[in-house]
Amino acid sequence: MFTHIVFFKLKNKELASEARDLLLSMEGKIPQLKGLEVGVDVLHTERSYDLALVTRFDSLEDMDTYQIHEYHVNEVLKYLKPMLESSKAVDFIS
Repeated sequence: MFTHIVFFKLKNKELASEARDLLLSMEGKIPQLKGLEVGVDVLHTERSYDLALVTRFDSLEDMDTYQIHEYHVNEVLKYLKPMLESSKAVDFIS
């Protein structure tokens, strides 16, 4: 199992629910995506990011295919990127 985790810092924290829904919209639309979780931060500490995405794939190759999938690029990233101040990722095999 390959896990891809992304933390997002939003330009406007009031957009957290919209960003979460945008990410959750990928469910069932990208065949390589085997697991999807999205959470909005509840602590709001100095070290917190605003949103977390956890995705799971059968392989690194499937994650690479997801990265360029038409829905991910044209329906998610196109709208999500303008909302972002920054993002960080962790990828691992379990």
